[in-house]
Amino acid sequence: MTVEPQERERFTDGDVILRTEGLVRKFGEFTATDHVDLAVERGECRSIIGPNGAGKTTLFNLITGALSVTDGTIYFDGEEVTDLSPPERVRRGMGRSFQISNVFGGLTVRENVRLAAQSVSRDEYSLVESLFKPTDSYDGMNEETERILTRIGLENVAEEEADALAYGNRRRLEIGVVLATDPDIVLFDEPTAGMSVEETQETIDLIEEVLVDQTLLLIEHDIELVMELSDRITVLHRGQILAEGTPEDIAGNQAVQDAYLGGMAE
Repeated sequence: MTVEPQERERFTDGDVILRTEGLVRKFGEFTATDHVDLAVERGECRSIIGPNGAGKTTLFNLITGALSVTDGTIYFDGEEVTDLSPPERVRRGMGRSFQISNVFGGLTVRENVRLAAQSVSRDEYSLVESLFKPTDSYDGMNEETERILTRIGLENVAEEEADALAYGNRRRLEIGVVLATDPDIVLFDEPTAGMSVEETQETIDLIEEVLVDQTLLLIEHDIELVMELSDRITVLHRGQILAEGTPEDIAGNQAVQDAYLGGMAE
């Protein structure tokens, strides 16, 4: 199945789904994030840019719970989540795709998606049920698995092992695994790292096709991709926010040009 590209609807309602206040993370004497105040609106695509060491991945790790905060507060969908574990945040609606693969190569496409769906539904079943109840008895979960497979265009290769997939289909499966957790926001950590120009464009198309209705927060070094996808951009510098605004705002910001973009607006 080929999924037709759709145009993202630009955020307009001012509904903040993710907010950080005074977010600080220290590693000994080094401050990786320094009082970061971030507000991401529901439905927008927000990019986080900056050079290596700016604090981008640390910020993602704080938001998703992979790192604990030194100081500050994180709110998600109106509730504080600062001290919640990563699995608890996933069940609240945070989905994250990593630079490295987050799929199980020895499992089929369908099994990967179903396992992700089961991970957020496990509270509905006892441990004994999860271990011994046939997977085909979970009608709702199986229906959701099939819906995701259709959405990402992989229903025709559902019985293939993930390791056997072509590169583009593997990227689709990785997004499907995230979608199976039913996220309200998807965080991408450098989705085009190490890709060729052609592979980068395929990834852009994939994000626009499959994640058109999602709130997106992404770290990315590819400035052209950032300018194409983003509603707004946050620029980090030494753990602090240097600038925020639309792609046009950032392209015209002299401090950003001097520090990161090499005069891209010229």
